[in-house]
Parts: sequence; structure tokens; C-alpha cells
Amino acid sequence: MSIFASTEQAMTTAYFSINNATVRFLNNTLFKNLTFRINKGQHWALIGPSGSGKSALLQTIAGRFNITGGEINYHFDEHLLSNLSPTNGISAKTKLIALVEPRHHFRNLSNTTDFYYQQRYNSSDSEDALTVDHYLASVNTVSENERQWDSDKVLTLLNLHYLRDKQLIKLSNGETKRLMLAAALLKNPALLLLDNPLTGLDVKTRQEFNGIINQIVASGISLIIATSVHEIPDAITHVAVLQEGAIIQENTRVDFNPELFNTVTQDQVDTAELGALLNIDNPTANYNYIVKMDKVHIQYGSKVILDDVDWEIKTGDHWALLGPNGAGKSTLLSLINGDNPQAYANNIVLFDKKRGTGESIWDIKKKIGFVSPELHQYFPTDNSCLQVIESGYYDTLGLFRPSNKQYAATALRWMKTLEIDQYARTLLKNIPASAQRLCLLARALIKNPSLLIFDEPCQGMDDHQQLHFKNLVDTLCSLSNVTLIYVTHYQHEIPDSVDKVLQLYQGRVV
Repeated sequence: MSIFASTEQAMTTAYFSINNATVRFLNNTLFKNLTFRINKGQHWALIGPSGSGKSALLQTIAGRFNITGGEINYHFDEHLLSNLSPTNGISAKTKLIALVEPRHHFRNLSNTTDFYYQQRYNSSDSEDALTVDHYLASVNTVSENERQWDSDKVLTLLNLHYLRDKQLIKLSNGETKRLMLAAALLKNPALLLLDNPLTGLDVKTRQEFNGIINQIVASGISLIIATSVHEIPDAITHVAVLQEGAIIQENTRVDFNPELFNTVTQDQVDTAELGALLNIDNPTANYNYIVKMDKVHIQYGSKVILDDVDWEIKTGDHWALLGPNGAGKSTLLSLINGDNPQAYANNIVLFDKKRGTGESIWDIKKKIGFVSPELHQYFPTDNSCLQVIESGYYDTLGLFRPSNKQYAATALRWMKTLEIDQYARTLLKNIPASAQRLCLLARALIKNPSLLIFDEPCQGMDDHQQLHFKNLVDTLCSLSNVTLIYVTHYQHEIPDSVDKVLQLYQGRVV
């Protein structure tokens, strides 16, 4: 099949339609009078600012939300449905839809508990995890005679062969993204829904993404992708623009003008307020070495993760830590943040103290503000956003004590500075993913730490949020002597204040 519709009939045959629908989740109305139609042979991109409803529309199509008005119809070919039957409340038609979300839902090998943050660094617990091979073998597929995609084909397409024996918990963020797409393809869906699939992928994989998408749609799968206006794959035939829970524009790809949506040019940071926040309980310690590593070597079994890494970071340094997916960046950061017990077997100095000379993990964490894709993945979401940010004072994953009135007031000021104060009393799980990440960034900033570690902090943010956060980081660095380690796969995200670079490739400094 061509990646574009080959006949006029194909272009006018509905594949999915939703008409004048009201869509609800819990007590929230997500859409009113929602109408959206996909014809066979079409492939759609959904664009719009953070919170506009892109992810909600994908989940609506996947059958996740209640439709209380209007109607929703799936017009899949009858031969695809003939061998499928409803199970556990899942209709046969929605079984032909695969949704790849930003967060994974991996479970331990015992299938009794979910993964938890730090599990990957605890050898006995990390063994309680499926390997990539076992995970893909567990994916439920359609009947054998309808299979376009098998294990070998998806492993090759997504370059996962070398990861087959690796445990899920030990995958990098980008490797996890590729695995989730592989699992979705193994379901051999009629309709594939991708929610910001490029976040967390390195430059090489992003460059290959067009070719990957071309092969997917050439196999007969229809595609809907929520993405940035800057990263619309070539195979896309139509674009829908969302704003505040409504589709405000639909265009063919040919008629769509992305320049109309490059509107973010200016941004302001309240320098006086940021300066005041930085003066609250600000520690004055000035360390000779924030980090000093000498020939650090990390190995799991026969797999070398870090090989003879030397790194010196002094107070006030602003570093970018760069490298492709799987280069060892997350492991290197785990040694600094106190999460990796192999730090004790290496020559590492943190805040002028050699690891293993009596300091606790909490002594280290109280000096560090940290955020990463893994922390976002595993952070409990049943606290309000204000509670999540206040928990940064205690370095706990959530607030497990009565709220401190003064701390809560400071948390709200940080929320206003990051333009997310409207979510203060909302549960973290009920706000957009980009706003969740901003909450965790506020949590990292609230205690005015000596060291900030921002690991891919802008994942999922829209253009305005990215620009505002970048300006905030630069202003913060100009107003204080904070030390910064910044990780990203996007060159334009690196703050102007960053003036030093450490680049890793296959565990070595290059």
C-alpha cells in the first residue's frame, strides 16, 4: 500500500468517526461537541499547545473515556474483526487500536508490583524484571493469518536486537520508547496512535523516524500522531490543530502552513521574584569540588556501562552532559545523585567528601535538585501539585507529613514563576504531562540546592514552556552561584549559561 491514498474511494471511506460527542473522564468534561473523522488512507498529526487536548483525543479514540453524547464509530474491515471477540470489557474493535503513551506500564516479573524508582540500580530487585525478548513475547497479537509484523521484523525496524537480553528496568529512556513502539506494532493494529513519540530519542533515532513511519504506514496501518509542529513525519497527509479542548482547524498536509504556529518569540522572567525566591533559606556553602570522579568504572555482568570516566565539577560550573541513548548518561547521574550503590566501589568525591566516608544518601540529596524522565515515570501521582512541590524540601517522592504553611506558600510562588499555579490544588495525575514535568522542576528548585541536575527537563513542553524554562535557568544562573548539569538531545534547549560540555559514547568520554 502507498503511504498516501491510492484511489478516490479510499479517501472517502471512513475508518473512524466521532460525531457531536461529549467526552468525560471522572468529573471532568474533556470535549464538547467533538467531531473528528479519519478516512481510509489518511494519516493525521495533532498539534497544539500543552493542555490543548492532543493526548485526550488519542485516548478518546482508543476507547479510554466515556462518551456521554453523540457517537463514536470504528469502520474497520470485517475480515479484521472476524477472529476477534470482546474480553474484559474491551471491544473487538478497540483491540485493533494500539496507543503508545509517553509513560510505560511495565510490571515486575512476579507481576505483583509495578517498577519503582531506583530499582534499576539494586541488583536483586532489577532481576525481577522481564527482558526485552520476554516482554515482546507476552504481547497479544491478532490471529496468525493477519500478522504483518512479527518479533524479528520489529526488532530490526527499531534496532532492538542488541537489547533482547536486557531487563526492561535497565533500558534508557530512548530505548524504552523504541520498545513501546515495537510492542504496539506486534499487536498488528489497524490504527496506531502515537503520543509525542520523539521525546527522549537521540538525534540519530529522530532522523531515522521518518523512515520508520514510512514502513509502518506502508504495511497498511493508519496513523494518528500527537507531535510538535516542528516534527511532523513526511507520511502525514492531514493536520488537526487543537486548542483548549477543541479542534479549531483541519488541513491537508499540502495546505498546512507550519509558520503560522511558530509564534513564540518573546518571554519574560520576573527577575525580582526569582531573586527573592533564591534568597529563601539559601545555603552559603562554597565547595571546592561539587563532583570529582577518577576513572569511574560501572559494570553489570559482562556489560560495561561506564569505562574510566574522569569528571571534575566546581562550584558555579554550568555543564551540558550529552550523548546518544544508552551512552551511560543516566548511570553517571545516578552516581552523583546517590541512587547507585556502585558509587562506593569507585573513587568519587561529592561536595568535598569521598563517597563511603560516612555521609548518607540524604546528606547528598539535600544538596541536589534533580529531575529526570525516570523520576517523572515513577513519581507517585496522588498528591496535589502543591504537595508534590513541597515534598522537595524533604527529598521524598510525595508529601508524607502535614503541610508546612510557609513551605506551601513558597511552593505556590514557584508555581507562579513557572506559570503553573492554576494546578496548585489539582492532583498531579490529572494535569497535562508537560505541567507534571514543570511541577517536578519546581520541586527540584524549591530548596535552593547547590547543584541542579536537569535530565531532559523539557520533554513534552510546548514552545512557550521551553522558552520560558530556558530563560528561567539562565536568569537563575546569573543571580546565583548554583552549579548546573543539563542533559538534552536537542541543541536548541541548552541554556545560554552552559559553557562546559561532557560527551559520552558507549560509556566513554569522547
